Amino acid sequence: MSEKLVILVIFFAFAAVELAKGGFFAQKEAIKGDGLLDFSSTVLLLGLVQPGIFLLVNTGLGLGLPDWRGAWSGIPIIAQFAMLLIFDDLSQYWWHRASHTFPAIYPLHRPHHNAKYLSVRIVYRNNIFYYAMMPGIWLSSVLVYLGFGWVYAFYLVAKLSVIMGAHSSARWDAPLYRVKWLAPVMWVIERTISTPSTHAMHHGRHKADGITHYKGNYGNFLFFWDVLFGTAKITRQYPVQFGVENLPDIGVGEQLVWPLVRAPKPAPAPDTDA
Repeated sequence: MSEKLVILVIFFAFAAVELAKGGFFAQKEAIKGDGLLDFSSTVLLLGLVQPGIFLLVNTGLGLGLPDWRGAWSGIPIIAQFAMLLIFDDLSQYWWHRASHTFPAIYPLHRPHHNAKYLSVRIVYRNNIFYYAMMPGIWLSSVLVYLGFGWVYAFYLVAKLSVIMGAHSSARWDAPLYRVKWLAPVMWVIERTISTPSTHAMHHGRHKADGITHYKGNYGNFLFFWDVLFGTAKITRQYPVQFGVENLPDIGVGEQLVWPLVRAPKPAPAPDTDA
C-alpha cells in the first residue's frame, strides 16, 4: 500500500506541474471522449486487470505450489531487482515492440497513440486486453509470489516515476540539456532510462518531421533496451504534433475493449453500372 501512495504522490506532482502550465485537464487537440478514455483505462488497469492477475497467480500457485511461496526471498536484493528488469521491463519492451510490428495486436495499443497530446494522464491509456496479455505483469506476479514483494514495490516506484516523467508534458530533461557541464551526465541518462524527449519522439504524429520515431524508442523504464537492440533514436528534440497519422478516428468503446466492440464496416459502394 505504501508504494501505491508514493506513486500517487508522483502522479499528482506531475499533474500539478502540468496544471500550472495550463495543461492536464485542458489538453490541446483533445477530442470528445479523450478524458473518459484516459480515466477509464487507468481505473480498469489499476482496479481490475493488474490486481486480478496478481490474485489469480497467487491463488493458482498457492494451490499448486504452496511450498514455493516466498522461496526466493533470500536472493540478494540487487539480483531481485535485476530479475525484475529482465522479466518485467525487458518483456514489456518486446510486447510494446510487437504491438507496433504485428497488425493483429496493434489495436490493443493504438489507444495510447490516439491521444494528440502527451500528459501523465495517458500513462495507462491502452486497451484493457493489452495489459491483460502483457507478459511482464504475469511474470512479476510470479516473482512476487516467490518472495520479491518488497523489492517489487521499490522497483515499481522507480519504474513508474520514470514512465510518468517520460509521458508528462512537463519536460524535466529540457532545462538539463541546456547546462553544459551536465552534458556527459545527460548522455548517460538518456541512454539508460526513458526521457521526455526520447519517448515524445515515439508519440510523434508525422514521420516526415525528422524527429518522430514511431517504430522505435519502445523502452518503458529502461531506454537501454532500445540502445541494445538497435531501435534507439536520440535527437533531444520534441515533435510538434502527437498522435497517429493516416488512420480514421475510432470510438471510446472500441479503443477500450476491442475486439469486443468494433466499428461497423463501411457499406460497399453502390453498383453504378446497374
